[in-house]
Amino acid sequence: MMKRCFTRNICLLFMIVLMSMTSCARVEQRDQLAVELPAGFSDQGQAPYRPDWWLTFNDPGLTDVIETALSGNLSLLVAYDRLQQAQAVARRTGADRYPEVSGSGLARESWTDRDESNNVTTLSIGLAASYEVDLWGRIRAGSEAASLDVEAGRADLQAAAVSVSAQVALTWYQIAEIKQEQELVRRQRELNEQILAIVTAQFKAGKVGVADVMQQRGLIERSNGELITLTARLHNQEQQLALLLGLAPGTGSMPSPEELVDLPPLPVTGIPADLINSRPDIRSAYASLRAADQRVAEAVANQFPRLSLSADASSGGDSGSDLFSDWAAALAGNLVGPIFDGGRRRAEVDRTQAVSSQFFHQYSQTLIDAVAEVEDSLVQEREQEKLLDNLAVRLKLAQTTAQRVGDRYRQGVEDYQRVLTALLSLQGLQTDILRAEQNLIEYRISLYRALGGHIDLPEMGIAGAVVNLRAFDRDE
Repeated sequence: MMKRCFTRNICLLFMIVLMSMTSCARVEQRDQLAVELPAGFSDQGQAPYRPDWWLTFNDPGLTDVIETALSGNLSLLVAYDRLQQAQAVARRTGADRYPEVSGSGLARESWTDRDESNNVTTLSIGLAASYEVDLWGRIRAGSEAASLDVEAGRADLQAAAVSVSAQVALTWYQIAEIKQEQELVRRQRELNEQILAIVTAQFKAGKVGVADVMQQRGLIERSNGELITLTARLHNQEQQLALLLGLAPGTGSMPSPEELVDLPPLPVTGIPADLINSRPDIRSAYASLRAADQRVAEAVANQFPRLSLSADASSGGDSGSDLFSDWAAALAGNLVGPIFDGGRRRAEVDRTQAVSSQFFHQYSQTLIDAVAEVEDSLVQEREQEKLLDNLAVRLKLAQTTAQRVGDRYRQGVEDYQRVLTALLSLQGLQTDILRAEQNLIEYRISLYRALGGHIDLPEMGIAGAVVNLRAFDRDE
């Protein structure tokens, strides 16, 4: 009789499971193209794009510092820790889809005060299982949301890697530009000192006034002031590079670049729609949106009744051989549903729907921002190349002007103010060209960052786990 009842219960459970497969809260299907994107970008290179773009610069120093940052940058490690947390939550949430089984054991000995030798030993063991039937897909939606959080966490880690590699490269070439500018200012100061000697000789000969001498000395002191400012800038950038590498400033020797590099050929940018798969921040935003949709379904299903099944089995006896000879088993079902909750569950549905709407708009904004970043980088690089061509023409004119005005000044037929103006124009253009070359590199790095891609990261670990294990070893 008990076996027939048990069989009927199993059949009932099977029917309920079939219901749970068909009676689920609906999850909205999302289109990844949430907004209309342009058909193409304004420019298109020919070189294949690679996520480890820094290798195309053929700069071993840059490669070394980026690889160091990808294994030691603390912000990157924080993103990894967040991913580990999301994975643990997903495993914990996914466990709700399976039955929970627990065991118990008891050994009890009893006797009387009059006859302690007449003791009685009782042994018992038991098994208990519980399972919530996912009638409306609530548990499955929560598990899917947690899995999508993991997907977003992986994308966030990649986004952090893309950002760190780009920031390291930007800082690296800012240091190179400052060093080259320091060398340029030193050469300019040396030239100014040579001109000061000529002006001083002219003054001693009574051909010019003392004001000319003072102005030329002021130009030299201006160079000294620029060197002081550049030294402070260099120190700040080197500190920034140390932080990006995960090092405390001043704790070790730092690699340092010496010069800027020529840019590799412009990469293939593809079409704007390609960014959906190549940009990790877009993938993260889309995964977060889908997770939010799953949580809406979870909140909707939470308004409906829950069915829980439980089973217990126990056995006992006066000796170990009796434990498995006689079993007692029980199977129970529990159906619980909300009757009145003051609108709490409905409010949670409204909240999750608003969160889903927020993530949808954030995802749409991320899409158009990504397209704008690529387009801006392309336009900036193209116009910067035109600016460099213009500066090169102006530099040649300034060099010719400075040479001729200098010759006429030595002959005594030109005013010193013309010399000073020509000299300031020439030296200013030399500095402008150096900074423009560095800006051109920045625009290319910005393009690589905007295109995204998957970066192979070194193996990482959780610091807290290492600390706990060491503490455990000390306790032992």
